[in-house]
Amino acid sequence: MDKFENRAMELESGIAAFETKNFKHAITLLSPIAEEGNADAMYRMAIMLQNGLGCVADEAKAFKYMGDAASKGLPLAQHAFGFMYFEGECTDKNVDKSIEWFTKAAEQGLAGSATTLAMIYEEGKLVPQDLDKAKFWYQKAGIDRD
Repeated sequence: MDKFENRAMELESGIAAFETKNFKHAITLLSPIAEEGNADAMYRMAIMLQNGLGCVADEAKAFKYMGDAASKGLPLAQHAFGFMYFEGECTDKNVDKSIEWFTKAAEQGLAGSATTLAMIYEEGKLVPQDLDKAKFWYQKAGIDRD
């Protein structure tokens, strides 16, 4: 087995450990892979670091990992990064940046991000109300609001 095959198995095992909430084992497996720049590993490391799952919480490192995974184009990370800005978790609140990242994820087909954008534009509390944009994003999410 070559190094690439071994890393792929470690990633798969790390994701399985994460999904079964065996966070300490997940960190052991995913941390070196995240350090190598793997978006899937960075995304899961960010969640564990943000919430102190199997480790001491480290919001700065969580924010960096999530941002790096989002920048690599991982839709779930883009949504989560947008949510960090939206809620002011691990960073200052920034509605414009949250919309930017929700949009990137929604454009890749993530229905949750499209729905979030639709609700933001429909409510008109954080941005000027725009019912056309709201309708567009609801449709992208597969939600019929007529």
